[in-house]
Amino acid sequence: MTRIRRKVLRLLLESAGPAKAYDLLANLDGEGAAKPPTIYRALDFLQEAGLVHKIESLNAYVACGHTSHSHSAVFLICDQCHSAEELHAVATSNALKSETRGAGFHMTRAVVEVRGTCRNCAA
Repeated sequence: MTRIRRKVLRLLLESAGPAKAYDLLANLDGEGAAKPPTIYRALDFLQEAGLVHKIESLNAYVACGHTSHSHSAVFLICDQCHSAEELHAVATSNALKSETRGAGFHMTRAVVEVRGTCRNCAA
């Protein structure tokens, strides 16, 4: 784990919501000549290590809230406030693994994105 990877992970852990790569890059103050490829390499490493997830529809990243086990990520994304909450959906992950296995497909990773309204905005 390099200094830049640790810093990117810390920025994501401290972020109030999903963060885009260029926002993270802007906050890598004190890290010398960090350029876009540097941040994307760090994010790729953190994703492979299971510490970070990419929310494709937002083109943004979040630190994994469930690092103690291997799982597929399920995100609840609010259309109003744009928050993203990681859901611990073991049954959903197991069902997805079973379905893909039944299709003769070996799944290595999945990210499920559920769009709607969060509990705070619905209140």
